[in-house]
Amino acid sequence: MYFNGIYHEFYQYNLNGPIFGDIVWGHSVSTDLVNWIGLEPALVRDTPSDIDGCWTGSVTILPGGKPIIIYTGGDIDQNQAQNIAFPKNRSDPYLREWIKADNNPVLRPDEPGMNSIEFRDPTTGWIGPDGLWRMAVGGELNGYSAALLYKSEDFLNWTKVDHPLYSHNGSNMWECPDFFAVLPGNNAGLDLSAAIPQGAKHALKMSVDSVDKYMIGVYDLHRDAFVPDNVVDDRRLWLRIDYGTFYASKSFFDSNKNRRIIWGWSRETDSPSDDLAKGWAGLHTIPRTIWLAGDGKQLLQWPVEEIESLRTNEINHQGLELNKGDLFEIKEVDAFQADVEIGFELASIDDADPFDPSWLLDPEKHCGEAGASVPGGIGPFGLVILASDNMDEHTEVYFRVYKSQEKYMVLMCSDLRSLP
Repeated sequence: MYFNGIYHEFYQYNLNGPIFGDIVWGHSVSTDLVNWIGLEPALVRDTPSDIDGCWTGSVTILPGGKPIIIYTGGDIDQNQAQNIAFPKNRSDPYLREWIKADNNPVLRPDEPGMNSIEFRDPTTGWIGPDGLWRMAVGGELNGYSAALLYKSEDFLNWTKVDHPLYSHNGSNMWECPDFFAVLPGNNAGLDLSAAIPQGAKHALKMSVDSVDKYMIGVYDLHRDAFVPDNVVDDRRLWLRIDYGTFYASKSFFDSNKNRRIIWGWSRETDSPSDDLAKGWAGLHTIPRTIWLAGDGKQLLQWPVEEIESLRTNEINHQGLELNKGDLFEIKEVDAFQADVEIGFELASIDDADPFDPSWLLDPEKHCGEAGASVPGGIGPFGLVILASDNMDEHTEVYFRVYKSQEKYMVLMCSDLRSLP
């Protein structure tokens, strides 16, 4: 969140080491989204309703500039419920200390059809046209995965709405739901509690099956429900936020620069022993500005402008001609954090292979089957990164072009190779 000139980042953290368990809320602050100061945990597991862990939640700024945390806690039997905490001293610019509400938990999964161990990750709250607060919580309801909808007059006492914000009968539990408004072709952010401009769309994001997926649609105020533009039953065809190791993302409206920023969790691919050796397990991705494409069909994202301050030593190559089998080494790059912008111009794409629509169900599987060494009509072509001198170890990021009916499809793949 952004509050009184400070960006606050809260995250899942284990004080006892880089292993899963004993989760508290870590807390870091920044004035520029680049340089961060780590503080003491904002929330620790010290009450019956969160003794199993202080899990994911959100911060909402109430009228009068009053931030409030609502988060998932687990009890000794791993039943999940939602809890609230307030800043102990709002004049502290870093908001170091938080006080939990006496009436925690404020929300329990105690209605028929709810799963008590699948009820977590409340969203940021928003105010509806009736002046009531709304909030969505990930859960299971009568076997459906759902973004459960709740209402409140004061953000302290909540009532479950008799229908979810949205639900689906063919996917696993939705973790870390996120719901926000976007304007097609406009990268300015929107505050969901403010008046939403005409023509705006809404995005509903859910973390499921180890990836972050989303739908674009509208928020029907009369029904108090999210209505997707396109209803897709097969969750494998839902849009994805990111195709890397990116999960449990959370966005917020940055009132400082009128934008929406999204963070994700990169779980990395290291082994537990590697995590212990290096001292951490997982990290947060670079914060990104996120907005809706001009055609209103998908979300776009780009690192926040503050990241530009980290860029140095620009290297520029133009007009290179590469033929089949050619490799061009960019010798000036010796850093693991190089940011590459590259464009390819092809003489013709008439020889593109036909595209099989079934590949959309599992594009990673098709990437693995085709591989970077298997020639196609157009491709593969791309980059070789993190390569050893003898190329025994390298990662290939490459493209293939296919023809699909009256248009072309581009498949972007990565292929990690390490020979024993």
